[in-house]
Amino acid sequence: MTSVSFGQVKTFKQVMDKKKAESQPKKVVVYQVFTRLFGNQNQTNKPWGTIKENGVGKFNDFTDKALSEIKKLGVTHIWYTGVPHHAVINDYTKYGISNDDPDVVKGRAGSPYAVKDYYNVNPDLAVDPAKRLQEFDSLIKRTHKNGLKLIIDIVPNHIARNYKGLSNPKGVKDFGADDNTSVEYARDNNFYYIPGQAFQVPTDDNYKPLNGEKNPFIDGKFNENPAKWTGNGSRLAKPDINDWYETVKVNYGIRPDGSKDFPELPKDFENKTYKDHYKFWLDKNVPSSWKKFKDIALYWIDRGVDGFRYDMAEMVPYEFWSYLNSSIKEKNPNAFLLAEVYNPNEYRNYIKLGKMDYLYDKVETYDHLKAVIQGKALPDALTDISNRLSDIEHHMLHFLDNHDEQRLASPEFAGTPEKGKPLMVVSATISSSPTMIYFGQEVGEPGAEDAGFGKPSRTSIFDYIGVPHHQRWMNEGKFDGGKLSNSEKELRDFYARLLNFTIKSEALMGKFIDLQKVNREQTDNYDPGIYSFARSSKNEKLIIVTNFSWLTTSNFELKIPKDVINMLGLTDGEYKIDDQLYKKQTVKLTVTNGVGIIPIIINPSESFIFKL
Repeated sequence: MTSVSFGQVKTFKQVMDKKKAESQPKKVVVYQVFTRLFGNQNQTNKPWGTIKENGVGKFNDFTDKALSEIKKLGVTHIWYTGVPHHAVINDYTKYGISNDDPDVVKGRAGSPYAVKDYYNVNPDLAVDPAKRLQEFDSLIKRTHKNGLKLIIDIVPNHIARNYKGLSNPKGVKDFGADDNTSVEYARDNNFYYIPGQAFQVPTDDNYKPLNGEKNPFIDGKFNENPAKWTGNGSRLAKPDINDWYETVKVNYGIRPDGSKDFPELPKDFENKTYKDHYKFWLDKNVPSSWKKFKDIALYWIDRGVDGFRYDMAEMVPYEFWSYLNSSIKEKNPNAFLLAEVYNPNEYRNYIKLGKMDYLYDKVETYDHLKAVIQGKALPDALTDISNRLSDIEHHMLHFLDNHDEQRLASPEFAGTPEKGKPLMVVSATISSSPTMIYFGQEVGEPGAEDAGFGKPSRTSIFDYIGVPHHQRWMNEGKFDGGKLSNSEKELRDFYARLLNFTIKSEALMGKFIDLQKVNREQTDNYDPGIYSFARSSKNEKLIIVTNFSWLTTSNFELKIPKDVINMLGLTDGEYKIDDQLYKKQTVKLTVTNGVGIIPIIINPSESFIFKL
């Protein structure tokens, strides 16, 4: 019999404890990167510049070094935005790709949400466009090798007007190939039609394709007869210039009067598993568009993609999402499914009936945080939002920056990267939901460029452009931050500290406990910009205090009421609590007669994450 020393037993216990801790659910952090822009080192930034003038990033720019640095930031998933082949103004005819008409393309680089071929990738992103799919397959492998999961976009609501699949698997026909174009609607048509009318390119005195430059394809015409409904639902043969005129609406079996022309889910299905949903649809006759998008999603899952971000998901019926997402989960139960949904009244339908993993928490948390930092609201309502979404809080992904929104550091939003810090702390710690950041956010990118079609405050997704702050971190492909200023380095360090803490914290998967109401009512010098709350799990207790003010240092005694002290399992006495963000601040929590007090001195835009 082999003897075992106490030290060996202790080591074994530590190993088992570590395994147990690693098996506990933890926060997810998504790094959204606009793939076309990430690796571009060109700093010309000419408005309406061509791909040769302004440059473009490639799949190969995501080197092992780049991916490992993203991982070190505290990232678990990377969202490669703009991967599927969409309409672009570039000549790839020698690769068998048809030219795109600038009359129905936004910008010069094109919208990533006007997909032209769902079974291939954007040729702009490949060193060798003939091998573009193989180059993306290599990126999938590198991403996984570096410990990251990856998601890409699927845009089920609309596709490019000039959709043309060159890489369809055997037996797959293009959208609309079997449509009856003589009628406005038929259940198995992929599009809605305007019989008897040809499509007309929208016109506007203030906008001309490619900024008015000469191009053999610009003639104010696009051959589409009969015209199709436009992507945002316009039923005009000549849509408005502000409509999504570069796209066409996909038909999911919703009749023009809004009624449903497909089987509906039974009433009790909101609490059913994805397996139950999958079984429900097995023997159902569903519209053609449903099948086409299921085939597309499973094609990318088979190639190694770990999930999808669904554009404008609420414009597609949740029954379709039940059908699609249950099919995906049947193949990959861990697939990450994120949806762009903005109607709070529909959140639960898309989560419970549509089987989405996560939705954007834009209308509630994001909008309120933006109002707070702009001095238009107090932070107190964040507690109301948390209570209102408490049953689905885990499913509501938090962000402060993405390709659609104004940059966090822009004058139109927070004004400076530093003013965005308290927003980021609250966004990342107030719930158990995933956190998302947009590339360049971590170094204070303000989106200040006039790219041409895209204007300042947002990093353009329609143009060839460089991203200056990000380029300084990229440092000519070294990905070491060598050209960052000291303040930019400090900011990235802040993001790395915060995000790495969140993905390891057990308490952030536990309960949210409000401290705001009692302190607002009973605490002296509790300034308007202060917000506080606790997070609690079995093995970890956190108290989070943040100062949204960028002008005032606050000095007060934070009160922890009796019910919270009981919830935290504390008795009378003194407790040392350490800040987890910078690990430079240690304070005492004193509990007397069941009530806790913590002395706080907090600077403008500062936050503390105290751990008991």
